[in-house]
Amino acid sequence: MHRVNKGWVCSIMICAAMLLLQHGLSGGQRFTIAQVQYSGGGDWYGDATVISNWLRLLRARAAIETAEDRVILKLTTHTLYNYPMLYLVGHGNIRLTESEVEILRHYLTHGGFLFVNDDYGLDESFRREMRRVFPQQELAPIPNAHPIYHCFYELPGLPKIHEHDSEPAQGFGLFHDGRMVVYYVYSSDIGDGLEDADVHPEDTPEVRELAAKMAVNIAVYVLTH
Repeated sequence: MHRVNKGWVCSIMICAAMLLLQHGLSGGQRFTIAQVQYSGGGDWYGDATVISNWLRLLRARAAIETAEDRVILKLTTHTLYNYPMLYLVGHGNIRLTESEVEILRHYLTHGGFLFVNDDYGLDESFRREMRRVFPQQELAPIPNAHPIYHCFYELPGLPKIHEHDSEPAQGFGLFHDGRMVVYYVYSSDIGDGLEDADVHPEDTPEVRELAAKMAVNIAVYVLTH
């Protein structure tokens, strides 16, 4: 049984409010997750129901005031800093312009967070682009003891949601000043488990629940670190 880490719950709303204010949001705006539109030919537009379901989970389980649905934006959009968390997904190629590389680096080193979900086939191009954003770093494996697996629900590590090549679920990160600013899941596909149930009917309720708990943990981690 996966338990809720109740010690974090009371501070989530305070931390969320502080972070929203830091990013210049007015009192009428609520936490949402911005999905990144990128070039290169990959299907950036996928996972159409993921973020709305994710936000619903955050309202129901963590009492976080959220918007109803995702925002879609390019990294060059002037409202980028209104969103403390970005979601990037796809199966194919991603290519960032030089301007987008600089903007993403600045965003991540000034409080932003990027969660990347490999739908299957994104790995090579994503790693290539991250080497442009943080040329002095390589994506590092995230150990099971990391707070992202324990900050709301107690999880033993990254759950395996989709088979892909039957490799184990793997979480990787990039860091700035000790803070994880990029979290990348490979051979797991949390998004599959968050889609409407009829999108991936092969996902059992147990698998979907693991995806839900991991998704809540990711957002709570962003809002408390």
